[in-house]
Amino acid sequence: MSRTISFIKMTGAGNDFLVIEARKGLDYRKFAQVACHRTNGIGADGILILDKSSKADYRMRIINSDGSEAEMCGNGARCMAAYITAHRNPDKKLFSLETLAGIILAEAKGEIAHVRLSEPTGYRPEVTIDINKRTLRVPYIDTGVPHTLVYVDNLQDIDVDGIGRAIRFHEAFAPRGTNVDFVEQINKNFVELRTYERGVEGETKACGTGAVAAGLVTYLKSYSDTTNVNNAKVKVKTASGEILELTFDMVASRIQNVWLKGSAKFIAKGEYYY
Repeated sequence: MSRTISFIKMTGAGNDFLVIEARKGLDYRKFAQVACHRTNGIGADGILILDKSSKADYRMRIINSDGSEAEMCGNGARCMAAYITAHRNPDKKLFSLETLAGIILAEAKGEIAHVRLSEPTGYRPEVTIDINKRTLRVPYIDTGVPHTLVYVDNLQDIDVDGIGRAIRFHEAFAPRGTNVDFVEQINKNFVELRTYERGVEGETKACGTGAVAAGLVTYLKSYSDTTNVNNAKVKVKTASGEILELTFDMVASRIQNVWLKGSAKFIAKGEYYY
């Protein structure tokens, strides 16, 4: 027997989602696998679930298209911020969202959203791994979800899916695995990015936490002598062509107050026969 589930499809810099309200008895894992299918479903990188929270104003759950649950999603957070602003009429401009990565802050005006993400953890400037008979030394950082960065020239010629998959499942990042960001640095404050996303298991048009990872690590590499900074800025061009804006502070070499700004567009609404 089928169920009718209302949804709104949204996209943040090309990263697309199905936004639904929490429903009792719905197996989100199975629902995501079928609803996100590009041919037999609606098609999306994942689903965003708006739920009640005892810790924050709202709770957001993120289920990838393969059914796995993600701790955080920067583009998804912006979409949820825009959804809440449009459909819940929040009584304050800046509201809080509970996620598996912690409580974040969000605001939106129309189809532009601004979110303050959790502070990054686990930064390692160099992790040595052997991939495809080559030794790579790559930085790693957790920006709500784990990210490994590979700095490259000629970004458009990179085999994102092939190399990304090998790194994503490398034993060095077990058991969680890692997202893999291929970064071409244009200057100290601007990079271009392509990302292999775990849970989607392929390249996506954009990755918000990946943009944060690329921006932060690039800044740390470019300004290695800097230990304190207020309102540092890095721009990140995604595979979709949209440029995301990252700002943050650094106090005694600790990164904090990380904000990500970009689009959160409404694409369609409807009912899915599940």
